[in-house]
Amino acid sequence: MKKEIEEGIVIEALPDTTFKVKLKSGREILAYLSGKMRINFIRVIPGDEVVVEISPYDKNKGRIIKRK
Repeated sequence: MKKEIEEGIVIEALPDTTFKVKLKSGREILAYLSGKMRINFIRVIPGDEVVVEISPYDKNKGRIIKRK
């Protein structure tokens, strides 16, 4: 299965390194922080532009893989 990669802006920070992200396409999804970002202590706060990998099974969930 091919993974979708989209850009978006973090709207809200939720517990357990979970974030609400508004994608460039207009959709809002729930995204968690990837393991590499946690290990390297990369901080993500509301207003940051991020790159999100969207789950092929549930289009409302994703993983933040990069902060711009």
